[in-house]
Amino acid sequence: MARGRRADTIAGYAFIGPWLLGFLAFVIAPILISLFLSFTRYDILSAPKWIGVANYVRLLTRDPKFWHSMGVTLLTVLVSVPLRLAFALVVAMLLNTRYRAVALYRALYYLPSLIGGSVAVAVMWRQLFGNEGAVNSLLALAGLPSRISWLGDPGLAIWTIILLLVWQFGSSMLIFLAGLKNIPAAYYEAATVDGARGLQRFLRITIPLLSPVILFNLVMQTIGSFLVFTPSYIITQGGPLDSTLVYALYLYQRGFQYFQMGVASAMAWIILLVIAGSTALIFRSSSAWVYYEAKGDGR
Repeated sequence: MARGRRADTIAGYAFIGPWLLGFLAFVIAPILISLFLSFTRYDILSAPKWIGVANYVRLLTRDPKFWHSMGVTLLTVLVSVPLRLAFALVVAMLLNTRYRAVALYRALYYLPSLIGGSVAVAVMWRQLFGNEGAVNSLLALAGLPSRISWLGDPGLAIWTIILLLVWQFGSSMLIFLAGLKNIPAAYYEAATVDGARGLQRFLRITIPLLSPVILFNLVMQTIGSFLVFTPSYIITQGGPLDSTLVYALYLYQRGFQYFQMGVASAMAWIILLVIAGSTALIFRSSSAWVYYEAKGDGR
């Protein structure tokens, strides 16, 4: 028996070995290297020089662009995540039916999330909101002001990026749809017999039973929004006047345009701590609003 268990263990490690080696080489090793580089002055071309916490002090105390990019990113997160989840939930409820062609509609709504982070979609978005783009053309046809510089106005450019992020609600929608299908129909039938109306059923049954799914989507979408990069880089390059300079784009500029890889590594660890703190706050608050049916409450 012991020989058989040993053989099974060896076989298991043999199968998991390639993945484990890849994980150590391409995930753990880069993380540790970036942590080391964050305490150095490193320009890629020469050997890193140890400078302690100078990169962190410089970013936090003498770099206005750092705080500006953090503010732009927080605005993006605070606006895009709730809107994306709201649209995803509404569409999921509309698609939670047995009508024909529902599967086709699910696929169509998921498509933006599947390709939404690509360069091609960002280029398309830039064309749509250009001065001679389709959006201004439609406004002209409707008799509305059509000479709007969506990407050239510092007050409007960030909202085009946020709109693109909201448009990518398909993945959250599918997860919400799976959660809705797990809610027993008997609950709604009993509530209807008791005289509960649609809004009451939604607030008293759907939201509490769907709250664990809402928590999952909230955490995942928050993390993703903190790391948004492609739309800002392709559509506006962080402009105009740095109005769309999100954190990931500024990190990229520091590392690969200014060759300040030590500073970029420090920025990576700062955003890691910010994301970890935000996630911890979300989980901390979940005890007040997430309902687990097996326990009866969120505690």
